[in-house]
Amino acid sequence: MKYLLFDIVAGELAKTLDFPVGDIHARLEQPPSSDMGDVAFPCFFLAKEYKKAPPKIAEELQEKLSAAGSQMFSEIRGAGGYLNFFLAKDKVLKLFYDIAIGDLLIDDSEHQGQSVTIEHTSVNPNASPHIGRARNAMIGDASVRLLRYLGCDVTVHYFVNDIGKQIALLAYCTKDKGEISFNELLSLYVAANEELKSNPELEKEVFEILNRMESGDQKVFADFARIVDICIKGQTAIFNEFGIYYDIFDYESRYVQSGRTAEVLSLLEQTGRLFADEEGRLILNLEEFQINPENPYLPLTRKDKTSLYPLRDICYNIDKVNEKSARNIVVLGEDQRLYGRQINAALTLLGYDEAEIINYSFVLLPDGKMSTRAGQVVLLEDLMRDTVEFARQTIAEHRGPAETSRPDNVESLPKQLAYGAIKYSILKCGNEKNVIFDRETALNFQGDTSVYIQYSYARIQSLLRGEKESGSSNAITSLTHPLEWEVIKKLLSFHQVLAVISQDFNFVTLCAYLYELCQLFSRWYKECTIKNAAGDVKLARLFLAAEVAKVIKDGLGILGIEAPERI
Repeated sequence: MKYLLFDIVAGELAKTLDFPVGDIHARLEQPPSSDMGDVAFPCFFLAKEYKKAPPKIAEELQEKLSAAGSQMFSEIRGAGGYLNFFLAKDKVLKLFYDIAIGDLLIDDSEHQGQSVTIEHTSVNPNASPHIGRARNAMIGDASVRLLRYLGCDVTVHYFVNDIGKQIALLAYCTKDKGEISFNELLSLYVAANEELKSNPELEKEVFEILNRMESGDQKVFADFARIVDICIKGQTAIFNEFGIYYDIFDYESRYVQSGRTAEVLSLLEQTGRLFADEEGRLILNLEEFQINPENPYLPLTRKDKTSLYPLRDICYNIDKVNEKSARNIVVLGEDQRLYGRQINAALTLLGYDEAEIINYSFVLLPDGKMSTRAGQVVLLEDLMRDTVEFARQTIAEHRGPAETSRPDNVESLPKQLAYGAIKYSILKCGNEKNVIFDRETALNFQGDTSVYIQYSYARIQSLLRGEKESGSSNAITSLTHPLEWEVIKKLLSFHQVLAVISQDFNFVTLCAYLYELCQLFSRWYKECTIKNAAGDVKLARLFLAAEVAKVIKDGLGILGIEAPERI
């Protein structure tokens, strides 16, 4: 089931039109308002074939469908070039009940068991992650959760840049130090970058360290490994606390030490696109792909033939392709859009499938872009700590001493609200849009926020506590209020929303859906009594409320946000 109402209309239209059900389904639309119908079929694309005006086609289709006498429609109405369908509510209500009872609001048959590889986050192991880098992790984690929810077998990769210039710089500035903590590394890294600006000899020394590492110097490799281990443990501890986890950590150094980079260079040389420039660097010519006509060249090595990141990344992507996953997905920032296409072009040259890339724009501070090198960042761990404290204070202000001192309010609830607020404030912005990060906005729990959605869920749980909510196929037809019909249509569209996101991974759609569902529930709750209703009406309304809660919890879970039972 993609969307029950579309399924019904597409099935009936297919009996009249000589088109596959799937093609018809793809053209159906939801009218702007319920007064115009439940489903609309645009007839404009039929004008050329039928040699008639769209309104005339809609009129003739209306006559044929009405004559067929389908019991699934209460009315079929032509309007301009559209054919508008009003569904028979009693029939749809019973179908909705059967679907909900069978837990079939989501059809996972298309994805069940499908293997997927997703690489996300992959922050340089040189400092604590800032909120800009964390956007990658949030989008990646939500993508993992969505695909797992749909039935996919997902493996999450983290690519560790353990041999780059940044690590060589940290190895240099920590060589005379004993124990180094994770939290010390950022200040050391910022200070070292400042020194680089005025000391060109330092850069030479850094590259010498890097060269020794790639040449097999075990002492230098041990220094690199020590720094990287501190960073990765520190970074993953923060992400794990934030509810984000990884299955496999892949290290760049493996490709150098194993000789894999040399093997891939040899394969690229056989394509006839690899050449040495005037400096002696090995460059890949990607001119034929028209990715960047002004500069179609991708450097793969330095002049001393030590590998650059793109070469190691090509090796890594070949390994991921060789996992034979149905989908190979990587999350990259907007600034790496061109780079991602270049890596895909290299894979194509070697006869491998391209990676599926999710791009996203920057998280900016009000005065500009974040920079780890300059120390101009909002660290994720600082934001998490501050938001938890804000949530704790907010809970205390709105609850009495007895409620505030409950164990869940003391520990779990502040984190559930705080971490949810951070994730939602990022994910509710379209991937293509910059997020202007403002601390006060991120800490605001009013309006279009995860806290409003979490509160709606907790409110329903309070309503259901101690109530019988099983309902029945006959009782469900007592839901006759217009708002109840709107709530049911919204619930039935959940799968359609997720199906779209599983292709574009833009979670703004899910955030908007959950917010609108909660608003709709709030309106219905105010207009239709539940506690004081009687008989079948009460049972049906409790059943509907429970289904709303289930979808809210599942939707929040996909976003990586917990749904507390009480707030």
